[in-house]
Amino acid sequence: MNRVDRPSGIGCTSGMKTAISLPKDVFEKADRLAKRVRKSRSQLYCEAIREYVARHSPDELTEALDRVIEENGQPEGGFVQQAGGQTLTRVEW
Repeated sequence: MNRVDRPSGIGCTSGMKTAISLPKDVFEKADRLAKRVRKSRSQLYCEAIREYVARHSPDELTEALDRVIEENGQPEGGFVQQAGGQTLTRVEW
């Protein structure tokens, strides 16, 4: 699917364009990484920012997990409770 056929909002190259300033060393490391993983710098920056935002938005993750549990119910079989109990016994309170 080429860029023209791609629905808006999907992928990292459609959408808003912005200019940012980076320290030279960060730019060079990102540029080398993009080449190594065969991605454009734009795609690399987009993926990095998405990951950073997701990591710093725990409420969104909690809400997503709550929706999954609401739609599918609690896991059956006690595995979750057993694993949680084992984990809690190793935590120093």
